[in-house]
Amino acid sequence: MSAVTPADDSKPAETVATDPTAHGAGDPLAPLPEAPPGRYRHYKGGEYEVRGVVRHSETLAPLVLYAPLYNDSGLWVRPYDMFFGNVEIDGRVQPRFARLPD
Repeated sequence: MSAVTPADDSKPAETVATDPTAHGAGDPLAPLPEAPPGRYRHYKGGEYEVRGVVRHSETLAPLVLYAPLYNDSGLWVRPYDMFFGNVEIDGRVQPRFARLPD
């Protein structure tokens, strides 16, 4: 297994695993959930483009990778379950992000 140690010697040496199987004694990573790429509207009105699903480097939790279409603020991630979850606004349950037609 390869490892990376911090270059800053003033901090305690900490080893970070860079081997993708290091999370579970050689077990392969579980497949990531699907997220249809495309445009989505946030419940507050902004439009976003989903680029895909990625994995958190420490927890391995699935994250949705997306970018706003209304400004150039770069790429963002949000936990998968939160992105595709529901919110309650004024007593009405609705998706946090709703997929827009192509």
